[in-house]
Amino acid sequence: MATISINIPDSLLIHMGGSIESITRESQYLLAAKLFEIGRISSGQAAETCDMNRIDFLLKVGQSGIAVTDLDKDELEWEIENA
Repeated sequence: MATISINIPDSLLIHMGGSIESITRESQYLLAAKLFEIGRISSGQAAETCDMNRIDFLLKVGQSGIAVTDLDKDELEWEIENA
């Protein structure tokens, strides 16, 4: 896996609290969630990015208010009728 390095002001680290490792994990999740939300990566790729399994990622991203499906009106109606 490739590594990306970003500069973060010390004041932000102090404000966020926690360790560098916890901030790194949170940053990886937020990046993966946003890329998933805008359709740039799949849920599997997003889960791999933040070292989670796909189901856990989908549950967490759903709890964050990000849609986990992208159904149009007809697809949604079909899913409801056939549930």
